[in-house]
Amino acid sequence: MTDSPPPESRDVPYIRALRGGPPRSKGGTTRPTGLAPWHSRRILLLVLVAIAVAVGLLPFAANRITDWLWYRNVGFERVFLTKIVAQWVLGLAAGSVAFLALYTNVKIALRGAALDPILAESRFTASSRSRAAVLTRLAEALAVPGSVLLAILVALMAASEWRDAIRFFYGTPFGVVDPVFGRDVGYYVFSLPAIEGAMDYAGVVLSLSAALALPIYLARGEIHRRRYKLVIDSGAQAHLATFAALFFVLSALRIHFVDVPSLLRAEHVPFFGASYTDLHARLPALHALSVVALVCAGVALWGARHGQFVRVVTQTFGAYLALALLAAAIPALYQRLVVQANELARESPQIVHHIHATRQAWGIDSVERRELTGETRLTPADIAANRATIDNVRLWDREQLLQTFGQIQSIRTYYDFVAVDDDRYRIGGALRQVMLSARELNTDALPTRTFINEHLTYTHGMGVTLGPSNQVTGEGLPVLFIKDLPPTSSTSIRVTRPQIYFGELADAFVLAPTRQREFDYPSGEGVQESAVYSSYGGSTGVPVGSFLRRALFALRFATLNILLSRDLTDSTRILYYRDVHERAEHALPFLVFDRDAYLVITDAGRLVWILDGYTTSDRYPYAQPFADGTNYMRNSVKVLIDAYDGDVRAYLTARWPRSTPGPCGRSTRWRPTSARICDIPKICF
Repeated sequence: MTDSPPPESRDVPYIRALRGGPPRSKGGTTRPTGLAPWHSRRILLLVLVAIAVAVGLLPFAANRITDWLWYRNVGFERVFLTKIVAQWVLGLAAGSVAFLALYTNVKIALRGAALDPILAESRFTASSRSRAAVLTRLAEALAVPGSVLLAILVALMAASEWRDAIRFFYGTPFGVVDPVFGRDVGYYVFSLPAIEGAMDYAGVVLSLSAALALPIYLARGEIHRRRYKLVIDSGAQAHLATFAALFFVLSALRIHFVDVPSLLRAEHVPFFGASYTDLHARLPALHALSVVALVCAGVALWGARHGQFVRVVTQTFGAYLALALLAAAIPALYQRLVVQANELARESPQIVHHIHATRQAWGIDSVERRELTGETRLTPADIAANRATIDNVRLWDREQLLQTFGQIQSIRTYYDFVAVDDDRYRIGGALRQVMLSARELNTDALPTRTFINEHLTYTHGMGVTLGPSNQVTGEGLPVLFIKDLPPTSSTSIRVTRPQIYFGELADAFVLAPTRQREFDYPSGEGVQESAVYSSYGGSTGVPVGSFLRRALFALRFATLNILLSRDLTDSTRILYYRDVHERAEHALPFLVFDRDAYLVITDAGRLVWILDGYTTSDRYPYAQPFADGTNYMRNSVKVLIDAYDGDVRAYLTARWPRSTPGPCGRSTRWRPTSARICDIPKICF
């Protein structure tokens, strides 16, 4: 015979709903079933939640759809599909497995759902039994939505690691093995990050499952105190023992597949990689610890089977932690007592591995070494033989020249010069080194900043300033071969398309052509000042003639003006990702780009930006890294972006790694004639 719940709890509608009964009216009578007011409120709440979710997802959907339109417009839709497919497959797989694991463990913990009356009477007071019943019903009601919500979070976490998944499935051997384990370097670069991610994922799912099951057992009284002793029922013992065993198994797997290979990237003084202590003390300790973890997993299961779960698991975890501390202390003692007394001799092989791996990782293992004594005398014959070099010795400092260009060639305050680049052109039959800078539009400096001015009228920069690197006027100013607005040239170099819609300073979207005239460049001075106008005629840019597309871009850029403006026409295109660095990174997300793009003038007179793209890694064993951790780099791609229409083309400068699948939607092998100069990337310095 069990005590009935307190009257006050029986009259609470929410508690009665959890028990399955209809709510009571204030007079104590039961309300009729059907579409009662509390049902209406529930439906209204669900509708409001659905609307809120839809509103929250709309910007995300708009961003994805407009990104797809952009990738298709520039011819790199394969990159977008590769990224999206990888994210969705990884997210769905991880989320599905997480949901099954979480929901299954919750249902196991809720076996039968209803509390056993006899057990409830023996373990709970009269006031607590009702609360335990409510918590049990609440856990049962939230089992599915709670598991779904957590699974979605896990799926989002897993989907963000899509690059590691791509590298894992498309990785190829390097043809170079590490000096310790004899594995191909490709294992460390392509496979190890994915394995580490899988271990992290398993640990998160296991932790969440245990975190959901444990409170249920506590609420149901299957874990309770009897005097001073913690008592766990047999069903709960078996479940919790499984969690403990899986924890130990996961620890053993992480040690074997992650911690041991990671020794080859450990930081020591004065090198990177596995040290003598790592190889002779830490490595055996890790192997022993992984075996102990497996033994602990079996012991935990044995303890649950024999009804001694609490004592056995407590002792097992204590022993494992003690051995883990010992495994960390032994290498430190070994280093101090064995290695330090004769460190140079013991670490010499590892230092050799470090130097050799660093040269291979940075591609400098085939550099020819020559001794320069400095005793060679310079003769007239040497000067004559190197006349082209001597005639092009650079006199101008880039920073000083940039300031000078800004003072004498900005023309208007809304034009800026961002950087000065070197180039070489054949002028007057001789190869001349020149310095040039693009005259870009700075919308932040416009006298009136409105939607029409920033996005429809002032849409592009104009021309370049170019001069020799070693000539100065009588006033101490640089000689200019190309100058003014519109750009005029005193040499054979001609700029036929001076408009700069895409550059290093362009960050806002623009809409062109529209019913508003596009400002091209100023004409005249003072009261006679006027303006010359033009109209965008490029082939790139996403058309926004339809209402649906305007709505999508209004959501993406958070402005109703795109949707409401009457200046847009059926031929209007929206240009975004106009910063050349951002544009290249979106077109080729598998690469790392040099921080400095440089400008060239093609034979046809068009302005083209060139960016150097690199395949990089921070996983090359024994190699010396940069400050950001990168310890492998290859300049695999040159990306050319047209300054007028934003056309993106990628040129391969080396064998394209299969680990970056199909990034070059419009690519070919690099040819020196693609541009007059192939600059040495500044990131190398």
